[in-house]
Amino acid sequence: MHGYTEAKDDYLVRLRRVEGQIRGLQRMVEGGEYCIDILTQVAAATKALQSVSLGLMDEHLKHCVSEAIAEGGVKADEKVKEASEAIARLVRS
Repeated sequence: MHGYTEAKDDYLVRLRRVEGQIRGLQRMVEGGEYCIDILTQVAAATKALQSVSLGLMDEHLKHCVSEAIAEGGVKADEKVKEASEAIARLVRS
């Protein structure tokens, strides 16, 4: 079971909302909308995806990483390394 399982429906709603935002962006470009208006919507979609990412990271740390640390050993080290690498990717994006 994944850490986000209890909030899965919420994540799906949020991701569908982002999907709608992206489709809206496509329509804006197709319609020749003002570039600043498009950029504003890009920022909103980016922020929404970042929010999903942070929520998933929080769930991962609380569930997967904490369980691995409680068990100890090599698996704990791997989970911490995996989480650190994911955080680094999020920070760079």
